[in-house]
Amino acid sequence: MSAHKIAVYLMPGMAASPSIFNGLQLSEQYFKVKRLQWFLPDKGVSLQQYAKEMCEQVEEENPVLIGVSFGGFLVQEMAKHVAAKKVIIISSVKHHTELPKRMLFARYTKVHKLLPTGLVNNVELLAKYAFGETVTKRLELYEQYLAMRDKTYIDWCIDTIVNWKQTQPPTNLVHIHGEKDAVFPISNINDCITVKNGTHTMIIHRAKWFNEHLPTIIMD
Repeated sequence: MSAHKIAVYLMPGMAASPSIFNGLQLSEQYFKVKRLQWFLPDKGVSLQQYAKEMCEQVEEENPVLIGVSFGGFLVQEMAKHVAAKKVIIISSVKHHTELPKRMLFARYTKVHKLLPTGLVNNVELLAKYAFGETVTKRLELYEQYLAMRDKTYIDWCIDTIVNWKQTQPPTNLVHIHGEKDAVFPISNINDCITVKNGTHTMIIHRAKWFNEHLPTIIMD
């Protein structure tokens, strides 16, 4: 196993920096880990086109793609362009029917276009968008995690999430979801590994769980 390490690519969620994975510890003996990060999308680019461009950073064959939240959407699209050993999504969705009703409502009413995304430099507001949490006590912590504060990017993310229409998830997909996820409620989620008391930010706050279970999930 040590002679051939498994390539693991980590994709953070909307607006988040790769630092959300700082608590994750995957043995260098078995895994070669690379953190991906968001770049500004060109005007009018689709998630599919964006994913194809992101795939240019994937250098190894048969990698494991791991995406958190909106990053989970992206790695599923990336898997259409690279032959992935496994696709693992965390705090995300794999089918458009798993989106919460408020997002499906937004698709038809376009109400999401009225969101005050011009205030993205307000960390508290951006954390609400990105993590589904009100963060009044840990603003400095969340400033570290929230790297992308460009209005065009945030608008693109929200519009892409609301209008995502995937009906056929990758066959090699593993879905890990927290039972207390406030952004994508688990009541809408099917066929997942459930993390007890896990919230939408469990990749940060429940790193111990992932360190215990993720190696086995990757290699299984």
